[in-house]
Amino acid sequence: MLGAIAGDIIGSVYEGRKQWMLERHTDFEPLFARKARFTDDTVLTVAVADYLLNGGNLVKTLKSYTQTYPRAGYGKAYLEWAFGEDELPYNSFGNGSAMRVSPVAWAYSSLDEVLHYARETAAVTHNHPEGIKGAQAVAASIFLARTGSTKQEIAHFISGRFNYHLDDTIERIRWTYTFDSSCQGSVPQAILAALESTDFENAVRLAVSLGGDCDTLASIAGAIAEALYHGVPATIATQALAHLDDDLTHVLDSFNATYLQNRN
Repeated sequence: MLGAIAGDIIGSVYEGRKQWMLERHTDFEPLFARKARFTDDTVLTVAVADYLLNGGNLVKTLKSYTQTYPRAGYGKAYLEWAFGEDELPYNSFGNGSAMRVSPVAWAYSSLDEVLHYARETAAVTHNHPEGIKGAQAVAASIFLARTGSTKQEIAHFISGRFNYHLDDTIERIRWTYTFDSSCQGSVPQAILAALESTDFENAVRLAVSLGGDCDTLASIAGAIAEALYHGVPATIATQALAHLDDDLTHVLDSFNATYLQNRN
């Protein structure tokens, strides 16, 4: 889960930047820019972790976190849902379902459970088939990585199960890629960044270099890379944690103590 948070914070300063869409490279410095901050990706990832830890009603948990952190950069449709009285999903296929799902991959011990609960956490808002598929693909990638599957095995499973094309390269798609906040237009690319990477930091840098929805691309890639490389490097973890408040940190610590302590 910390990988998702770190990716979100690192990518936060590049989303929507016209100049970055012209530059798009991996050697941006510093890794954590001065104005880097956590966004809705982090808030809702922690909300899912809180729900998995404490139970209750996921709809109420998501709404509560959103109302506590109202300026984290949510999408318009989600924000209207979160502050509205209606608790029904709104058939979204946006990547919000995929960006918040990483805790599910650490909380359960079988792929079937992970796929089931990825669907459950997505469907409260993103009940469109593509919204559910995006969440399941990310959760499955993390679970397979943390349980020892190779990158090739992960790519084979994700491609076969979800019909995501992972046989391209970041270098080839970088300059034709445009801003796309749908699951189908961002989840395969983020997974590809993680699978193509050489280490955690490289995964995040590759994701950011695509331009577009940089914080979410990097958040998803970071979540998978954390599992691939057995954690987040200490220097990156320290910087990411410094951006969180005490409440978010408490949930993260509790989740790690409960679920990650005995994981790979």
